[in-house]
Amino acid sequence: MGIFVDDLKVSLHKGFIDQRISKTGNYRPKLLVNNPRNGENVLNTLLDELESCESFFFSVAFITESGLATLKSHFLNLKRKGVKGRILTSTFLNFNQPKVFKELMKIENVEVRTTNLEGFHSKGYIFNQRNHYSLIVGSSNLTAHALKVNYEWNVKLTSHENGEIVYHFKNQFEEVWNEAHPLNEEWIELYEKRYTPLVHRKALDQVVELPSQYNINSIEEALKIKPNKMQEAALQGIQAIRDAGAKKGLVISTTGTGKTYLSAFDVRRFRPKRMLFIVHREQILQKAKEDYKKVLGGIESDFGILSGTSKQTNAKYLFATIQSISKEETLAQFDSKEFDYILIDEVHKAGAHSYQKVIDYFNPDFLMGMTATPERTDDYNIFKLFDYNIAYEIRLQEALEEDMLCPFHYFGVTDLEYNGELIDETAVLSKLVTEERVNHILEKIHYYGFSGEKVKGLMFCSRKEEAKKLANAFNEKGLRTVALVGDHSQEERDRRVKQLEEGLLDYIITVDIFNEGIDIPSVNQVVMLRQTQSSIIFIQQLGRGLRKHPTKEYVTIIDFIGNYKNNYLIPIALSGDKSHSKDKLRRCIKDTSYIKGVSTINFEEIAKKQIFKAINNSNLTALKVLKEAFVELKNRIGRIPYLYDFVVNHSIDPEVIVTKHTNYYQFLLKLQEEVPLLSKYENSVLTMLSMEILNGKRKHEIILMDLLLQQETVKFDDYIKHLIDSNCLVDDKTLSSVLRVFSLEFFTQSYKEKYGNQPIILNVDGIFTFNDVVRRSLNDNPFFKILVKDVIKSAREKSMHYKTEVPLTLYQKYSRKDVCKLLNWSNDESSTLYGYKTKHGTCPIFVTYYKKEDVGSSIDYADEFLSPEVLKWATRSNRTLESQEVKTIIESEEKGIELHIFVKKDDDEGTDFYYLGKATPDKNCIEQVTMEDGKGKKLPVVHMNLVMENPIETKLYSYIINGTN
Repeated sequence: MGIFVDDLKVSLHKGFIDQRISKTGNYRPKLLVNNPRNGENVLNTLLDELESCESFFFSVAFITESGLATLKSHFLNLKRKGVKGRILTSTFLNFNQPKVFKELMKIENVEVRTTNLEGFHSKGYIFNQRNHYSLIVGSSNLTAHALKVNYEWNVKLTSHENGEIVYHFKNQFEEVWNEAHPLNEEWIELYEKRYTPLVHRKALDQVVELPSQYNINSIEEALKIKPNKMQEAALQGIQAIRDAGAKKGLVISTTGTGKTYLSAFDVRRFRPKRMLFIVHREQILQKAKEDYKKVLGGIESDFGILSGTSKQTNAKYLFATIQSISKEETLAQFDSKEFDYILIDEVHKAGAHSYQKVIDYFNPDFLMGMTATPERTDDYNIFKLFDYNIAYEIRLQEALEEDMLCPFHYFGVTDLEYNGELIDETAVLSKLVTEERVNHILEKIHYYGFSGEKVKGLMFCSRKEEAKKLANAFNEKGLRTVALVGDHSQEERDRRVKQLEEGLLDYIITVDIFNEGIDIPSVNQVVMLRQTQSSIIFIQQLGRGLRKHPTKEYVTIIDFIGNYKNNYLIPIALSGDKSHSKDKLRRCIKDTSYIKGVSTINFEEIAKKQIFKAINNSNLTALKVLKEAFVELKNRIGRIPYLYDFVVNHSIDPEVIVTKHTNYYQFLLKLQEEVPLLSKYENSVLTMLSMEILNGKRKHEIILMDLLLQQETVKFDDYIKHLIDSNCLVDDKTLSSVLRVFSLEFFTQSYKEKYGNQPIILNVDGIFTFNDVVRRSLNDNPFFKILVKDVIKSAREKSMHYKTEVPLTLYQKYSRKDVCKLLNWSNDESSTLYGYKTKHGTCPIFVTYYKKEDVGSSIDYADEFLSPEVLKWATRSNRTLESQEVKTIIESEEKGIELHIFVKKDDDEGTDFYYLGKATPDKNCIEQVTMEDGKGKKLPVVHMNLVMENPIETKLYSYIINGTN
């Protein structure tokens, strides 16, 4: 408690008296705002406080379903931990809809009361932490917009439990709470009867499709219809490739972003004599035709359909199914130059024979392709078909940020445990349709709910028989559901979709037939009851609910996560991260701020652990897996990609490749690509640069290499100037360390041999040059020069993730060798560093939080976080308070020795540790204890509390301390 009070005093002094004092404190008052550009929002802080609190109470005037949805899985996780809370809200201005009170009733560990207090307009969130209170007070109500996107001002304060500010807040809360009405079914029923909607409530009818008043045909009226922001940018991209002489263009745009309208706008601009629009399903034709009529205007006969039931082949704008247009007798009716503009919808299907036949036959002035998923598994290269001309690309994250799609709240929920084990991919059908699992599914879909008056849901499962049996089981429970599988006719599918839209069905349960090509904008809940086999299919199924519709504010995605090997695909699909880096995937689960707008990603705790387990067990660097990503990128850009191509195309992390194959040249050889040869020494130099500089963890080496690649010699003073311009450290120790890296003196003998056994860069009288062999190779072997430049260019890009003004960046990951290098040790001592070592005025401390079960007792140290601010740490065994190494650490502050803390959750994390910052020993909490070595022998060990300079980021802290099982 003493540490907390001292820290709080420093925090308050800096926050309220003098911001210039050097000590910062961990509890400074903070202004909370929503800043979408850098992923900062009020919700993150609120969730961080919820994560660690022992109880909480909210006093909020206004609550929306979407706002409540952002917290539902977190409330459930708190329930598992036995944490309870209270919410005080109101009926002020009739803002809160009756349905939101029904949703509040579902949360069993939160007691809710409503007040009739005139003008009740408070917005306060109070959290009872272990030894203090946190308060978030300001302008944000419990709505998704207020917590994530609106311009809001909120202040976060920290108070001791005896503080006056908390006393006032608690008193105010209790005073109103005691007079408020407990929320119950009877109260909701009465409120529903007298409720009248708020007149100026934000409209929910912002749809990508154009409103009904545009349903006309006159050209004058059609020209009034303007493209949205995304469509305008795409139109400029399409025109740019045409201006460059291209006759083909590809638009990649996620489902629901208005691709049909975009194409109509481009046709309007192009003004073809005749246009052909090709789709793969007849149902899409009529809607595409109507959309075009709105945008282009003109007489009815200008627009015609060619399908199994219609043969309007003379129309100026012809909308055809591929099945009809590809018939020999149909093609024979048209001249090859009949259409000067041809558009293919869902063009990722163009590898099929029918599409190839049509594409080969016609010779338009411009061929446009549109798809949401160009990366296919059928070995057909869509990019090549369009001469690698990507006119425009917008993926899920960008579309959400531009508010083009319906926001979603994704919930990764835990699937049923069967005989103590979670369902996995080997589960037999009988396990998937048990009474217990059916009830479990019903419980979850009820708890997480949906936006709107009635559920209109799609359920995806893995087998036809499962779909049918689940439909029967749900119907017996009172739901109105139907199974639709590949065996059903198109007419039957259309009939069932119409019933869902009209509210006559609650759910359609299917396998894969609705992954694409189906448009049901009113869907407000998507339920995934199968393992994720493909990130593409995952996004297609999630996308079924992403079209905007007046009846919904958001769509609920409920993903049942069992013990599946492929669970690692979930963060890949949600984030779009294709780096093949396990660390990045873990970060995508810990921090979901990459999802923009009011959408959120939430995981129940057990489900989250299942994903971490799958990430740990996956082999993301298998040659087959890396080759698939390589081929995908090669197809996209039309040539052998280099490392930098992977960076800018958000594909494999180059570090993943070189960690597995030492350098990119070796990787290309493994893939049997025909490339020029490197000499043994060139290969060694490329290996050194790839393994030591590519990671971008220190910019100094990158800058020097960059300069030497531009000019043969670099003066020391010029190098220093460039370092200063890049805000890099220029002290003697750092500069000496950089030179020892390039001279290879830093490395052990085995690494020196691996890296060519001679200095790569020489420093003669303050002039830097490459050694003679490197210089000749750069001049004589263009391929070697390309590969070296590629490493440095990629390293510069990766260095953006690291601060230059300090040697180590908080929360980034480092190996023991990295730490030796970046703390300016003369040599790589990682092989003898183990838990900690004091050298050169520094002492890095490495902690593996969860040791393996078979670890020896003498090294199973009692390392434990007591809080985000305090690490209880143990020295090596057989050390006493009199041991010199222990005394040095205890007196580190006086001796000017910096203690740096590095932690990894367990050995599944690999060799790298999270850097958590500097720490100082708390001299009031140091003791010598004894421990057994496993053979009955008692050994002395010293325990001490290390106080962190910065409290550990909540999401990372939670990830580290939560068990692996």
